[in-house]
Amino acid sequence: MKFKALNKVWSRILNILFWSIISAAFIGPGTVTTATKAGSDFQFQLLWALSFSTLACLVLQEASARSTIYSGMNLGQAIKYHYMGKRAQVPVLVLIVGAIILGCAAYETGNILGSVEGIALVFPKLDKRLIVGLIALIAGLALSLKSLRSIANFMGSFVFIMGFTFITTAVVSHPPVEEIMKGLVMPSLPETPGAGLLVLGLVGTTVVPYDLFLGSNVVQKDTTVTDMRIGISVAVILGGIISMAILCVGTEMTRGFTPEAAKNLEFSYKLLSNTLVLNIGQWAVYVFGFGMFAAGFTSAITSPLASALTARSIFEKKDAEGNSKNGHVFKWVSYAVLAIGVTLGFLQIKPVPAIVAAQAFNGLILPFVAIFLFMVVNNPEIMGVKHVNGWFSNIFMIVVTWVTLVLGIVNVTKSVVSLMEDVQVSPDVLFGSASALALVITVIITIHILLKRKREIQKMLQQSQQEK
Repeated sequence: MKFKALNKVWSRILNILFWSIISAAFIGPGTVTTATKAGSDFQFQLLWALSFSTLACLVLQEASARSTIYSGMNLGQAIKYHYMGKRAQVPVLVLIVGAIILGCAAYETGNILGSVEGIALVFPKLDKRLIVGLIALIAGLALSLKSLRSIANFMGSFVFIMGFTFITTAVVSHPPVEEIMKGLVMPSLPETPGAGLLVLGLVGTTVVPYDLFLGSNVVQKDTTVTDMRIGISVAVILGGIISMAILCVGTEMTRGFTPEAAKNLEFSYKLLSNTLVLNIGQWAVYVFGFGMFAAGFTSAITSPLASALTARSIFEKKDAEGNSKNGHVFKWVSYAVLAIGVTLGFLQIKPVPAIVAAQAFNGLILPFVAIFLFMVVNNPEIMGVKHVNGWFSNIFMIVVTWVTLVLGIVNVTKSVVSLMEDVQVSPDVLFGSASALALVITVIITIHILLKRKREIQKMLQQSQQEK
């Protein structure tokens, strides 16, 4: 009995470690940079964005993995099946694969640059191009491995190391608990330029579109829904806590500053390093730098991997025996994404703007992926009549879709307005208009999906009765 109990506990630990690949995927230098910058620019005001994005990530990742367990199809295959025989199939699939690959390439650039900056904090005299080359070599070797479980367990170990480094640094900085609690539960959008972009970046760096495809692709055949939910819950919540800890560390840079002074302070890794030395000690720089390197290294592997898995899940062709006829092609997709990140890393472009822009780009992709997932988990032909989304899960998915649409519309509008001279839009008017438009779109999509679901369930039940 004791042996069986210990074996069950050990199995759960390995399960959690395996699902930590999700945390490894979304906690990259983009998370470190965006969360640190959010803390530096706005103190604890944007913590609510991480609270929401952690919950949203949990809801969407669970839905993606659950659809794979019940249908036997990963997310890409499920979307392909959903649009089978429809004229929209090819444009939708090309849009998904193109957006995911472009998003992964943008992320990979941030992964490489951020990882280099992390090592530079610890070893400032090292040649950055040499670091880029070493990261490229190790990531390339890791991508050549055939076992996803080995890669996942390896990166899962790094996640717990990252968690220890970032959380320790945050706790030692003694952040004010009252301000943290207020920031977590009271949404606010500062009128300062760039606040909306950072909110979108925080959401985009936590609820990563390609992570949804990665999570569904790594589901094992013998995975149960219970084990999956435990593993994903621990992985995502831990990832959210790590992101919040990083934001708290960022507040050290401007704590006690007036809003005007904080606004005029340009974020940089060098300034962060100096702040940590003054306020905590030299050891904090080493711990934070290693954590940032670990975040970049793991994400430098998951980003190309996810792009290849997404492309493969949608465009793979198999022979009569079930063997892949073009599987080798998708391996080169991962190497291409890695090559883009490495090339831009060698060019030594500024890391902070590139990383924040990558998060914002992925935040714009997110509403589309969320809508496609919403369709899949409410399709009884894919999920089965008994396993389609319940009302509780649907309510959460509707809210997530609406919020991501609001953030996307707000930031697209701001970008367009910024190109027009003498045109100004009140932040309140913009946010209200975007909320209303996103609500209308969400309601239309929801009604369409749920009515279609009802018709298909009735049709399937009638067919079942006729067969009897």
